[in-house]
Amino acid sequence: MPAIQPPLGVKTQAALPVRVPLVTQPMGVLASLRAARTNLLSIIPDIATRQPMVSGRTGKRWHMVMDPGALRRILLEKLDNYPKSDVTKNLLRPAIGESLFIAEGAHWRWQRRATAPAFSHRNVSNLAPVMTDAAGRTLGRLLAQQGRAVNMYDEMVATTFDVISEVTFSDDQGIDRGAVHDAIEQYISEAGKVSLFDLFGLPDWIPRPGRLISGKAMKDTKSLADRAIEARAARQSTGVPDLLDLLLAGEDPDTGRRMNTAEMRDNLLTFIVAGHETTALALSWSLYLCAFDPAVQDEARAEAQRVLGGRTGFEAGDIPKLGLIRRIVDEALRLYPPAALVSRTARQADELCGRKIRPGDTVMVPIYALHRHHQLWDDPDAFRPDRWADGGKIDRYAYLPFGDGPRICIGASFALQEAVLILATLLAGFRFTSVKGRAPDPVMILTLRPEGGVWLEAEPV
Repeated sequence: MPAIQPPLGVKTQAALPVRVPLVTQPMGVLASLRAARTNLLSIIPDIATRQPMVSGRTGKRWHMVMDPGALRRILLEKLDNYPKSDVTKNLLRPAIGESLFIAEGAHWRWQRRATAPAFSHRNVSNLAPVMTDAAGRTLGRLLAQQGRAVNMYDEMVATTFDVISEVTFSDDQGIDRGAVHDAIEQYISEAGKVSLFDLFGLPDWIPRPGRLISGKAMKDTKSLADRAIEARAARQSTGVPDLLDLLLAGEDPDTGRRMNTAEMRDNLLTFIVAGHETTALALSWSLYLCAFDPAVQDEARAEAQRVLGGRTGFEAGDIPKLGLIRRIVDEALRLYPPAALVSRTARQADELCGRKIRPGDTVMVPIYALHRHHQLWDDPDAFRPDRWADGGKIDRYAYLPFGDGPRICIGASFALQEAVLILATLLAGFRFTSVKGRAPDPVMILTLRPEGGVWLEAEPV
């Protein structure tokens, strides 16, 4: 589905960054399926950006919830009544098993307690040099491509995978990191497409063609990860502990339980997928928006250069001084949230926004619509990083790029630190300009990606 493009030439006050055309007419089951396989966001009705809740039936009863109070109930107050939907679990279980992202109840809680120390502020800050080193290598690649348009989405995927593979396998030179990346990308592209079987809630033992195509690559990747975990556990690691070291040392403080190899591997693959995909997207959309609004970009560059001074790279301690760059990232995550639509399945009867919820109903949180809701945001489709200058005006449950409640993304601080440090490094060294006729198309399969890439000209400053 084509994105709505801003006018060519000089931008006017009304110019807006690319967005997804939402549904204005009712859709049947087959039309919804066709739309969802092309772009999952294209099934969201436009009215969802103006109403607190929208309900319907497409095979099963469903509800889209945009009211912050109801979202607080779903994500915090009644968390156990709204587990992740079977569709979500069916799509991801073959790749990441019963890891943190999928597990529910007690099985999720002990894993969360065991892995939380790995993502403490201290441990995340210690990984900042890995992030800035990867950003420095990206600068070198951009210098080598002077005079040519560059797909910055590909560059950001390469950069963030460089980071996550280094903080995961820093001491394992025998790991084929490219093979891991290729297998994950293949699984997402083939298995992530919504299946008619999933839409109608058919059991998971019925084969899904897309998952069969990508199954061997994921099986090989799991074997590779198992070998890496067992090899690391058998020897003493030195230097700053990486993510794998921290996970191996983790245990549930309540029970003393530690993860076995399979549990460790499933969570490791979860962190690898989430740890580079979401940050690469946040950076890609941030760079697109900086090129869309050169005045904001120039101001952000001045901030980055002022903070950097005469040093060769940023440090974790610089982040509080990079206020505008952080606001650009926040605004990119608002306009283009990586997990732009998530779904839950109601276990018991409940009531949301005065509407009855029945057991088995699908309850969707269309974060893309929530972040552009006309009752929650001024000028919701506009790129305005200044809106974050006073965060107190924003309802906590109106902005959910990482979810919220007990199941808020465990790696949120890692992702934000990485995004700010890399974006600051890039803006301090280069000026990014849009390529005429190459605006990205926001398309969601599993995540909200810039279809066609983020093509920019990168000029050293």
